[in-house]
Amino acid sequence: MSDKTKVMPCACFSHDEEGGGRLRIEMEMTGVDKKDINLEMREDSFCVSAPRGQETEYAGCFKLSHEILPEKTEAKYDGGTLTIFAPIKDWGRKVNVTIQ
Repeated sequence: MSDKTKVMPCACFSHDEEGGGRLRIEMEMTGVDKKDINLEMREDSFCVSAPRGQETEYAGCFKLSHEILPEKTEAKYDGGTLTIFAPIKDWGRKVNVTIQ
């Protein structure tokens, strides 16, 4: 087990309507090297980790509000921000509910 201090990265979740029904996740991960980022996507969750210096490591697992298609997920790292685009499974299937 690592002796590094684990820090949960700050994450913002939103819908990317222009991307055809994708979940957009932005994570603040300053001070890491792109090649050191480990991102594991699942249908209902994901885990991310990356070392930051000698004593600190970003690490966290997150539950998603929508089921996604992990094999079609895209990610980029720029300016200290990891941006993940995950297509939402069955995004086009919607049901209008009558409010009484």
